[in-house]
Amino acid sequence: MTGPTPTAPAREPTDQLIELPGTPLADAIVNLIRAVETPSVLNHSVRTFLFARLVAARLALVVDHDYDADLLFAACAMHDLGVASDGPHTQRFEVEGADRAAAFLIERGVPAADADEVWQAIALHTSPGIAERRGTLCVLVREGVALDFGGPLGANHLDAVTDEQANAVHAVYPRLEMSRSLTDAIVAQAAKNPNNAPRYAIPGEFLRERETFGQTRLEHACRSSRWGN
Repeated sequence: MTGPTPTAPAREPTDQLIELPGTPLADAIVNLIRAVETPSVLNHSVRTFLFARLVAARLALVVDHDYDADLLFAACAMHDLGVASDGPHTQRFEVEGADRAAAFLIERGVPAADADEVWQAIALHTSPGIAERRGTLCVLVREGVALDFGGPLGANHLDAVTDEQANAVHAVYPRLEMSRSLTDAIVAQAAKNPNNAPRYAIPGEFLRERETFGQTRLEHACRSSRWGN
């Protein structure tokens, strides 16, 4: 019996691939989002972290040196907290989620500077060209989100995930028609207050596209994306 050739890429064990930080802070975040997000949005949020971590490896970023695993998990897992069912829904969802996430972290003893990094990563995750210039955490959250949409939000690192890895992640955290479910939540939040739906921002454009066309361009594009809906 022969072993793998020297040039064969190392395969990451499935349990390691889908492993979450497992710290008290990460556990508290999971409990929070599980209580207030739909299963589809929750799964998307966790997949964003798993995919962001693969992007980090592709970029040769080292955990605890180039980025903090708890902060990456916090930013990814709470990046759609602004559409949570129990939110005030008085600002665009990215800002509302960033505010809530930062407050949640500070209440649990996370330094204000770290909480602000998470705030920026969440607030800017729908802002291509800006997020990428605001530090490693912003880059990884943005790329994790983009990867989970399978291409329509940009394909800078789409090949960071093998089919085998994607299948393992989706087996544990299925998509559950994520693009439609998340868009439903964003549109519902945007419709509650004019401040939530500024023109040319994602929530405002989603609301207007749904009202005009019955679906958003993103939903249409996701049908032919790598992962589908």
